[in-house]
Amino acid sequence: MIVPTYNERFNIARLIPAILAQDPSLEVLVVDDGSPDGTGAIVDAIAATNPRVHVTHREGKLGLGTAYIAGFRWALERKYDLVFEMDADFSHNPDRLPKFLAAIKEADLVVGSRYQNGRVNVVNWPMSRLFLSYAANIYARAVTGLPMFDTTAGFKCFRRNVLESIDLSSVKSNGYAFQIEMHFRVWKQGFHLMEIPIVFVDRTEGVSKMSKKIVREAVWMVWRLRWWGLTGRI
Repeated sequence: MIVPTYNERFNIARLIPAILAQDPSLEVLVVDDGSPDGTGAIVDAIAATNPRVHVTHREGKLGLGTAYIAGFRWALERKYDLVFEMDADFSHNPDRLPKFLAAIKEADLVVGSRYQNGRVNVVNWPMSRLFLSYAANIYARAVTGLPMFDTTAGFKCFRRNVLESIDLSSVKSNGYAFQIEMHFRVWKQGFHLMEIPIVFVDRTEGVSKMSKKIVREAVWMVWRLRWWGLTGRI
């Protein structure tokens, strides 16, 4: 389980044991971007007493996409069979992990979907944020052709061979567009994507990382992905 962090000290000490409790085979890698609130030091202390917990420290706030790429490389080097993504703020419920482990037996990538078959499973978001997210997913599907409901989902499980098939050095996105790009690359490789329903709950501790820059990146990246798909670059 790869968990990127930046200033998540109020969440991470509770999240790690909640993840590990779901299955004895699960391990956690925290990729901390030099959190000034001491998140990295908290994880260091946990890792010192628990061999299922790992941490890598980066020098500054380098972004979501590069954090996941670093985590993917770390996991692939150590030959893990499955690689998960998850937010650190409890918006993704660790209790759903057994469902992912069951679903991945029949798929190459399992995605926890907030929007599926016309249902919206999001709690505590203001209507403006919910509308932005829902509309962004309709837009991304329309432009790229991705056959999934939640293109920006960040709670998922990859098989190792899926990540091995992707040139990680060529992944360009760094914000929420990173999720769209990874889904698009997996789909274009011909792998089986499966969505399972989750309930997304807005964070109660810490501050959202959403910004106008992240939104702009996503708006333009879907057109780049469409062009790459048409020209055979992916």
